Amino acid sequence: MRGATQAKFAAGAIVIALAATACSSSGSGSGSSGSSGAANASGVVRAWWGDPQNPLIPTDTNEVNGGAVLNMIFTGLKSYDPKTAKAMNANAESVTTTDQQNFTIKLKPGWKFSDGTTVTAHSYVDAWNWGTYLPNGQNNTDPFFTAIKGYTDVHPATGAPTAKTMSGLKVIDDNTFTVALTHKFSTWPDTLGYSAFYPLPQAFFTNKAAWEAKPIGNGPYVIQSWTHSQQMQLRPNPTYSGDQKPKNGGIDLKVYTDANAAYADLQSGNLDVDNGLPNSALKTVQTDLNGRYINEPAGINQTISFPLYQPGWNTANAKLVRQGLSMAIDRPTITKQIFNDTRTPATDWTSPVLGDAGGYKEGLCGDFCTYNPTKAKQLITQGGGIPGGQLTISYNADGPHKEWVDAVCNSINNVLGNNKACVGKPVGTFADFRNQVTKKQETGAFRTGWQMDYPLIQDFLQPLYYTNAASNDSHYSNKTFDSLVDQANAEGDTTKAIADFRSAEQQLVTDMPVIPLWYQNGTAGWSSKVSNVTLDPFSVPVYTDITVNK
Repeated sequence: MRGATQAKFAAGAIVIALAATACSSSGSGSGSSGSSGAANASGVVRAWWGDPQNPLIPTDTNEVNGGAVLNMIFTGLKSYDPKTAKAMNANAESVTTTDQQNFTIKLKPGWKFSDGTTVTAHSYVDAWNWGTYLPNGQNNTDPFFTAIKGYTDVHPATGAPTAKTMSGLKVIDDNTFTVALTHKFSTWPDTLGYSAFYPLPQAFFTNKAAWEAKPIGNGPYVIQSWTHSQQMQLRPNPTYSGDQKPKNGGIDLKVYTDANAAYADLQSGNLDVDNGLPNSALKTVQTDLNGRYINEPAGINQTISFPLYQPGWNTANAKLVRQGLSMAIDRPTITKQIFNDTRTPATDWTSPVLGDAGGYKEGLCGDFCTYNPTKAKQLITQGGGIPGGQLTISYNADGPHKEWVDAVCNSINNVLGNNKACVGKPVGTFADFRNQVTKKQETGAFRTGWQMDYPLIQDFLQPLYYTNAASNDSHYSNKTFDSLVDQANAEGDTTKAIADFRSAEQQLVTDMPVIPLWYQNGTAGWSSKVSNVTLDPFSVPVYTDITVNK
């Protein structure tokens, strides 16, 4: 996605040296908190948050802070089951097709935006057309809309658009529109719960600046106030027609730039839900919070990316170096010592949450994701050494990343016998860091991650590694990879599509544009003031279900 580009790595005063002695695990909770009595339906939940990178426009938001809010103030055609991630109809009454290429979408009538206006077929078609029109400069359109006929007319790879609307979208009546794709895409309906596909009210097109200051959606919450870099107050949307009605009186999202400060507030009763827990808390969180803690698998992976737009990193020799660096990272020790088993060493570029049926294949990365100091040093040496002589790994300093970045660098330095071969490179804030990445200003490696938008292998591959895809931060480009993704998307059979996607993923093993680090669990702690705290498979709190105790 919202890729977990903000991803909730936790930090703390943990030893950086990769000692042989492993730290003991504190165990983990599962499921949700039990109710501790009657709920206060008007009670407000205070929750951890960070500033989003961009305005909260669905086609401009592809990071988790903005995504969390979009999912509270909007409801799309589909939604994802908070337990299984299965796609279900939400604002859509039905999505039908006879050929896996041409779809008819019917809306549930009477659905309203929070300003009282009606959600219609135009709300979707106009939003999609506006978002994909190249001059509007949106970040979150490729690859989500690329399959729709006419996309290249409004969003050409080079040159100016030849149209303002996609020819594949047709409004039939207020509650019906059709979508024509350029090829068969059997799983396309399952993508429609992603935030890029959300509708927009007429108010957005009438006065975009006013809408950005206080976005209007059709979801379970409405934004009551927003003080940037401090807090956003959300309250139940009285016009909401869906099934996820809030069981609380609202959510106050509090911005934190220090994970330890947030955890201190949680312990002192000044914060109710913290899903950005610091590593320093992981050993003691169970006892600190009397068991009010969740640690469970989530559809998130974490990676290190390379700026392949820099000549030194885009050579045949540099590929050997990238492979060697991957083998120089002692994932098992880092996930044990730094993360207290809230991470699992990655062996591919997807997530075990998908399961075999969803495209995950354990061990696909093979030896290149296995710690092997001898082979690692050999490959790095064979490739001519690290470009520029030193590897830097950039990360946002306002997030809890220093500890694991230092641990990764220490692992690499130990392999190379040079304590300055790799160093961390902190960048002030998340927004500053992401702006450097999206503006192609990185000169060395940089941290990345991905929080699935929908439970399909396609979502872990195409948005990140397809040529010119929106979240392709490395700017990796490989014709074989692209061709296999195109072939997978065109399959009418899901099993065949997954086989093609796995073949595409195998190309990443060869090229190593991005190093898989670990799969991230969803973790959260909560105060004694709230109950029924759960995380969905995307690791986001199910805010609507949280109750405030009387």
